Amino acid sequence: MSHDELITSTAQWTLVIHRVTDTTAEIFVGTLFPTLKMPARARVRLTLPDGRTRTRQIFKRNWRRPFRKLNQRFYTVCRFENLIPGTRYSVMFSRRIEALGDVVPESWQKLKTGTFDTLPPRLPLKGKKPFTIGLGSCFYNHRDGGQAAASYKALYTRGSDAVRPDITFLTGDQVYLDIGFDSLSLLPHEIRQRIANDYALHWQALGSILNRGGTWMLPDDHEYWNDFPFYDSLIPTLLALKLPWVRKNWKSAARDGVKNIQRSPQVEILSIGKDLSICLADLRSFREKKRMISKQAFAPIVNWATSLKSPGILVSPQPLIVEKNSSERNLLSFEAQYTELLRALAHSGHDIVLLSGDVHFGRIATVPLGNNGGRLIEVIASPMSNLTGLNGVATSGPKSRPKKFPDPKALKIEGWDPATVTYDSAFNVTTKKGRVLSAYPKKRTRDHFMTISFCRLRSGGIQLNANAWQIRARSGSKNLPVKDFKKTFTFTLT
Repeated sequence: MSHDELITSTAQWTLVIHRVTDTTAEIFVGTLFPTLKMPARARVRLTLPDGRTRTRQIFKRNWRRPFRKLNQRFYTVCRFENLIPGTRYSVMFSRRIEALGDVVPESWQKLKTGTFDTLPPRLPLKGKKPFTIGLGSCFYNHRDGGQAAASYKALYTRGSDAVRPDITFLTGDQVYLDIGFDSLSLLPHEIRQRIANDYALHWQALGSILNRGGTWMLPDDHEYWNDFPFYDSLIPTLLALKLPWVRKNWKSAARDGVKNIQRSPQVEILSIGKDLSICLADLRSFREKKRMISKQAFAPIVNWATSLKSPGILVSPQPLIVEKNSSERNLLSFEAQYTELLRALAHSGHDIVLLSGDVHFGRIATVPLGNNGGRLIEVIASPMSNLTGLNGVATSGPKSRPKKFPDPKALKIEGWDPATVTYDSAFNVTTKKGRVLSAYPKKRTRDHFMTISFCRLRSGGIQLNANAWQIRARSGSKNLPVKDFKKTFTFTLT
């Protein structure tokens, strides 16, 4: 019997490919379920296209607990360096099985596999496979049935080079920790176990996304609770948050999930050569009454934007083109930093692509960015899987507001002329009717993710192509997800 022939379920093991650069990769392995035994020996093996391998051995001392006060579940992160830029690697997570008499010989058991590409040294020229980002947010596991992961896997493994993702950005609400009446628990241990169980189930459902290509995740409010860190909501299931010890334990366990499982950066900057610069910013976890992020963490975002020598991508858990929201805070609620951020983004005159989620609709909007010649292209992908039941009322169709940006009804910036926003209905993700007594009682945006592709033009500039993909609809002999847009969104960045 070979190591690949051991008959046992591996569904509760996890392999996530986290940050990938041109020469490094970080691989998260372990289990988020409480029932598996910690292996005394395990390994992560990387394989190049030519068959050469590199291995990281894992011993019992290397395992860590994702939640500090739970003596279950375990993980470790294996970092590989000196990789080859623009190269595809496969990865396998295995554990050592000791001999069991004459039935099972001593061997390695394969637990999970994955695939990723290191970042290219620069953007490819038009005509070659473009560099493509997969974008999604807002995933609720209840009625997904594995469809989001299967749809993404199909595009990744069988899609054309023009749209196959290289890396993935998940921009918030990867879990919904505040959904369900069990959130009324007043017992610290039950709070921690519920949060840990939500992660286990959601990561199991998202597995075929998380093990294909480098994945960066930013948290939004439901990684904590609705409108985090504020707790003035009157939602019945969140009333327990008004008790200090409940709020303390909930926040502590939720932060463990964001830090140790999602491994979300507060601010992280990466680049594709000198062609494209990317800034990921957690504008949720460290909010205060008047700030979306601390002064210390805000400074590198501003510095990144004002120092741009090429088009930039800002990845944020919430959009920039918004109106004031009286019921929940958005980025405009933090007026001083919002204004400073817009000024910084407009400073260089380069185009900025904003990748975001949160709002339960998908759309692409464009608008001039200040008076220096730059433009903002805002791409929103939300949701990957809609809420159900009573929570299914939190749905939306695409919005075409505000008409001008920044919204002059809410904000005036000296020396900045508000510009008309272009909302093209061809690039709104379609909606589907609800039924009152069904799991989806209201009209909702179809479950989807997007792909955003970049390539260099010989004449100068960067071509951006974007598509939206319906998660619950397939077509063709390859059973690929159906395109939601009737045509590809195309834009030239400068």
